[in-house]
Amino acid sequence: MKTYDAVVVGGGIIGLSCAYYLLKRGKKVSLVEKNEIGAGASGACDDMILLQSKAPGISLELAIESLEIYKNLSNDLGMDIGFHTRGGMILIDKKEHLGLMESYVDSQRKYGLDIEIIDKKQVKKKHPYVKEGIIASTFGTRDSQVDPMRVMKAFLKSNLDMGMDLYRNKNISEINKLSSWWQIRFDDGSSIETETIINAAGSWSSDIGKLVHVDIPVTPLKGQILVTEQLPSLGKENIWSSDYIVSKLKPELIEADSIDKRLGIGLAFSQTADGNYLIGSTREKGNFNKNTTYEAIETLTKQITYFFPILKKINMIRSFAGFRPLSQDGKPIICEVKENEGFFIATGHGGDGIALAPITGKLLSQLVCHEKTSMAIDELNISRFG
Repeated sequence: MKTYDAVVVGGGIIGLSCAYYLLKRGKKVSLVEKNEIGAGASGACDDMILLQSKAPGISLELAIESLEIYKNLSNDLGMDIGFHTRGGMILIDKKEHLGLMESYVDSQRKYGLDIEIIDKKQVKKKHPYVKEGIIASTFGTRDSQVDPMRVMKAFLKSNLDMGMDLYRNKNISEINKLSSWWQIRFDDGSSIETETIINAAGSWSSDIGKLVHVDIPVTPLKGQILVTEQLPSLGKENIWSSDYIVSKLKPELIEADSIDKRLGIGLAFSQTADGNYLIGSTREKGNFNKNTTYEAIETLTKQITYFFPILKKINMIRSFAGFRPLSQDGKPIICEVKENEGFFIATGHGGDGIALAPITGKLLSQLVCHEKTSMAIDELNISRFG
């Protein structure tokens, strides 16, 4: 039977990052994935490292720290991960949103974020194809993006080069505590033992928690995304709609019986390095059906052509859906479970898994090595849920 210092459960970008930082500290690590690498949310998401969507506090702090790590991650991993800083804009097309967004931006500026409100003339200068009638927009210079598939490929190669054992298509049936060690048993009857378990199973992390009698309040947040044909750039900055922020800050301003509210629509529009645009996204709580729907595709198409009428003439080449692990309060869970020494959790990132992967892996490795974390993360402990 093989033994390890740490076993990471979950082969998405969070699990790969956790494994990477543990391996860098000299730990003997294995990674267990019930399907294939990136088969969950990490392989069915957009590419954004969005700072503007984060309210001041721990969420914004994590995003800023993670962005700093991303800036050098291509060099650290020895592979291009498609990192670009293009900046971002949140388009404001409703008068009732303007005051709220101004207050929101002011709070972020006080927190040190480089962001401002620009008028409609400046919006048109930066994005000449945007619709008439835009009132204003936020503008930030630090919002960035990466290629999630490249990041996972780079993490995986680095991890394997450092000696990580990879168990793919292995379903965990039991987790048993053996004195100071853990035994993980698989459906095929095989097993491994480890000093430490890191539950990074995303939307399925609650299932892993149940095996050790830990209630992890995470539910799937289904996100449907459209992909366009390759296009010339419509403007440098990536785009969001103010509905995306307002739905978080003051949901009563979103029509209660609207399709947008029911599907959790908040427009996100970014161009990949290959020239395709990603158009998202729905945010459907508790939905574990991976099929895309005509209703969502139609609604997302109407949203983007409302803001950019020129896109009525282009082709959508595919659509896909993934499940983002949403915690009960929307913040990640990064901690050791007090009642289960050696059992750690790194999940609940919602739609921020790509953005927060590097800082999550770094913090988790510090916890496992019993070091003081580089950020204060007590409020991310699962104990906050009682």
